[in-house]
Amino acid sequence: MKKSSLTKKILCIGGGTGTFVTLRGLKAYQYPVSAIVTMSDSGGSNKRIRDEFGLLPTSDIRQCFVALSDENGGAGLLRKLFMYRFEKGEGITGMTFGNLFMAALSDILGSQKEAIRQTGKVLRIKGTVIPVSFTDTNLVATYEDGSKVYEEHLIDEPASDGSLKITHMKLSPKAKPNKEALDAIATADLIVLCPGDLYTSLIPNLLVEDISHAISTSKARKIYIVNLMTKWGQTYGFSASDHIHILEKYIGKSLNDVIVNSATLNERALIVYKKYHELPVVDDLKNSYFRIIRAPIASSKLTPKGKSDILIRSFIRHDSEKLAKVLIQLLES
Repeated sequence: MKKSSLTKKILCIGGGTGTFVTLRGLKAYQYPVSAIVTMSDSGGSNKRIRDEFGLLPTSDIRQCFVALSDENGGAGLLRKLFMYRFEKGEGITGMTFGNLFMAALSDILGSQKEAIRQTGKVLRIKGTVIPVSFTDTNLVATYEDGSKVYEEHLIDEPASDGSLKITHMKLSPKAKPNKEALDAIATADLIVLCPGDLYTSLIPNLLVEDISHAISTSKARKIYIVNLMTKWGQTYGFSASDHIHILEKYIGKSLNDVIVNSATLNERALIVYKKYHELPVVDDLKNSYFRIIRAPIASSKLTPKGKSDILIRSFIRHDSEKLAKVLIQLLES
């Protein structure tokens, strides 16, 4: 029996702003949406959540909650509150209200897992946010010169030569999958591998035991959204095909569609990116086993960085509405 179009399930996998942008666009449509989110972040506010509260990182979860939350009325105000980053106050400067809220709720309920569930109810999210794992683990990257870097934030912001290629990634200790994540993959009709830092937002999910296998063997339509910019310390000099080659190491040749931006990027922003050795990802894709979709999905707006945010953030991003429109067209085709 053919599945009704409006009961088809969309599953997004990733972390960070790329997943936020994707989810925010998809919530405008009448489809069940879920997100599997990485749990190995160790920088900025997350580092303090881990070190001082003994909890797993919550920033990526918080961003997904905000992306899927109701933007109207009282819930809309809560949405803004969860994104608020303190700019004053000894000990809390740089922290977000949302992360502190979830830390407090974890203490009250005695369970971070339950705190995450209840936070979704508070924000009246349209969808489900699923931590990929509840194992306390860290990323370990090995580079082509044999050196190793431990913890995500040190991979994100390399202290040495950011042009070195990463040759191997692992989680230490190994992470066991959240059963809810495996169930979401098994029942999804469309799996979206979201844009974002390849080695610190997307691949950490694929390093969790059984997750890559579940994705590669899933009968869902699988879509990868190529990044707009390269990343110093991770994907320096990478083209679109380079990104896909790395992804295939984990999920094999199981992609159905690859979406690449065709819009011109903001020239003023590109000048800034160039100072950080980061350039637009070159579209070098040719006919392959997957379908290539070229669409103008980059936002013309720049995203400003908060004054108290100590991390480097992307400010050229995909356009939520345009990206969602392309994804829905693929779901319904």
